[in-house]
Amino acid sequence: MQETERLEKYWDRILSQLHDQKEEEWLYKKVSSIESRGDRIQRVSVRLKPYHRSAYEDKTELAYMLHLALLLKNGRQSYLEEGLYHGKATFLRGEWTGHAICTEDRIASGETSLSQFVEKGNEETSRFAYNRREAVRYAERWWNSYNPAYRHFDVDCTNYISQCLKAGGAPMWGMPNRGKGWWYSGNSWSYSWAVAHALRWYLSGARKGLTATEVSSADQLSPGDVICYDFQGNDRFDHNTMVVKKNSDGMPLVNAHTSNSRHRYWAYEDSTAYTPNIQYKFFRIGG
Repeated sequence: MQETERLEKYWDRILSQLHDQKEEEWLYKKVSSIESRGDRIQRVSVRLKPYHRSAYEDKTELAYMLHLALLLKNGRQSYLEEGLYHGKATFLRGEWTGHAICTEDRIASGETSLSQFVEKGNEETSRFAYNRREAVRYAERWWNSYNPAYRHFDVDCTNYISQCLKAGGAPMWGMPNRGKGWWYSGNSWSYSWAVAHALRWYLSGARKGLTATEVSSADQLSPGDVICYDFQGNDRFDHNTMVVKKNSDGMPLVNAHTSNSRHRYWAYEDSTAYTPNIQYKFFRIGG
């Protein structure tokens, strides 16, 4: 296909000029942030998988998935960061006219109105034994695929994090009331299980079942802990990730769904949803 060949040539050119290329702003920000924190890029590769082609008169759009892999050196430690992102290229009479990549989206306002009413549980119960190793193992196993035991959501970040927490032994409670607690049961689930802002709201102050302690900075987190993201700084949280390891500087690397990512630096400065007003919440899970 002519469009696919042009797309492949485009990415060959981008990678050959990686440090100087500002055409892909999100990638330029990613490379700049990697180098500004003292890491070195040892190898970078992309794989392209077109999945939809639409044509109308002389205009053609090609939607595809971009798998980006970066081998990074942080001090004495090397690690592989991977991400799967949606891309769209447009052509007019076969000529390249535009291109866009989307990593994360900002939250839909309708989600927030529901999540403010999640009941956290005022009655304190005994602390649960959180198995961080199992939570991280699950996060690594399913970072780029979907466990058929659970429903797959189009916006899947919080559903994925909830599955990781459950794999680590977090206790569910509140069913069948969707506005109560944190739970999943076949064809139903709590808002806090699947909605980004609802999980952030629940973790702030929950004293029953799944509990967490908010800390002030990312370096206080350990593998198995959770970071929540408010990209616009308007107190509507859009995204959640799980810490799966820490780099040589003691900073978290995270896994996530929706734009499926593995070992991504926690700050998300390269996200297409990022704004200078971004706010974070950092939660240590369990006691």
